[in-house]
Amino acid sequence: MNLHKKLVQRAAENRPVRVGVIGCGKFASMYLAQAPTTPGLHIVGIADMAPSRAIENLRRIGWEPARYGAKSLGEAVDKGTTCLTEDVRALVQHPAVDVIIESTGHPPAGVRHALLAIAAKKHVVMVTVEADAFCGPLLARRAAEAGVIYSLAYGDQPALICDLVDWARAAGFSVAAAGRGHKWLPKFAQSTPDTVWDNWGLSAEQARIGGMNPRMFNSFLDGTKPAIESTAVANATGLTPAPDGLAYPPCATPDLATIMRPRAEGGMLDHKGQVEVVSSLRPDGSEIADNLRWGVWVVFEAPNDYAARCFREYGLATDSTGRYASMYKRWHLIGLELGISVAAVALRGEPTGAATGFRADAVAMAKRDMNQGDVLDGEGGYTVSGKLLPARKSLALGALPIGLAHNVTLKRPVKTGAVVTWQDVAIDETDDVVRFRREMERAFAVETPRKAAE
Repeated sequence: MNLHKKLVQRAAENRPVRVGVIGCGKFASMYLAQAPTTPGLHIVGIADMAPSRAIENLRRIGWEPARYGAKSLGEAVDKGTTCLTEDVRALVQHPAVDVIIESTGHPPAGVRHALLAIAAKKHVVMVTVEADAFCGPLLARRAAEAGVIYSLAYGDQPALICDLVDWARAAGFSVAAAGRGHKWLPKFAQSTPDTVWDNWGLSAEQARIGGMNPRMFNSFLDGTKPAIESTAVANATGLTPAPDGLAYPPCATPDLATIMRPRAEGGMLDHKGQVEVVSSLRPDGSEIADNLRWGVWVVFEAPNDYAARCFREYGLATDSTGRYASMYKRWHLIGLELGISVAAVALRGEPTGAATGFRADAVAMAKRDMNQGDVLDGEGGYTVSGKLLPARKSLALGALPIGLAHNVTLKRPVKTGAVVTWQDVAIDETDDVVRFRREMERAFAVETPRKAAE
């Protein structure tokens, strides 16, 4: 509640929080649009491999050329402006930079950049949740060992879910389940960039005019992004997946407390303390009124009869027993809210969500029958989608994380709906990110929880 006050104080002391941004796409652009109106903040540098695209995005959000015209990082620090650069290492290692925002959207690059920042003793805000989903537990551990903060990105749904879970627990409630909403039907698991717009509800022309990337939006639609984000939530909060991952039950906001309770009590949860995603569509494809397609939610349980009575007195939507209730946030503002993470890590020394264990994994699942020699094309593509699994089950299967399922060749056939394994693909085991993921699997194998995998 005091972040703004702390930022104002830093501004008054002429000691702003100095930030380096890696990747200037949509998420980063939304954050940068807020930077000029945020006190006590200085964007020292923006590193992007396509400077012309970065400039186009900065102009789109209203930055004047003089704001990003610094010829060097040193000049940017001296004049309070921003330097555009292609040199990630120079930005990360500059002594004036306090916080690095990793927003490339590229999982292996995200891991490499986070490790570079941690080695340079910089706090890391990981916008590239795909990187967190397959290496977050070890990245968070490395950051703690280096004495810096590694954090999920506020404004994105995983950090907002973590916030709701923390609120419920800090108030003395046990959490039955938490998660996000999504537009989901089972057929969407086979969606491709060619079919995404019909399923999304847009024409191809509308998408073109809006500059919308079909692969990016397909990763949301086909369940990959929900699996990735639910993995991040589970690893950060201690919630765990059901044995076969996400069920996507249709659910309106008033029904959250009824549906998101254990089956033994009339709900659909496999167990208390579950991460889940609710659908905004009924099985026939019709839209549910009062849905949470864009939002996040938590269902929590009253610890005693008095608390349950207070739920009724203050109008909470509960289940029939009155003991389960819900809170939710109907929308999220993506990069427009990212400044909360930057301020939290720099001024409080606290992440807005960070992995504390390896409890869940987002693995590659075949969208179609594939043959030896076929090449996987990764998130949002034509060949695989992401599936949420308990970490112990993923390790037992030898499942290939979705974050590494790009531009790798199959060594043997894989059937539709099957989980792709390490043994199915020809992968470079000497690659630094592959080695880091393998190290994480070994480091956390003995710590992964049994309950969700049984």
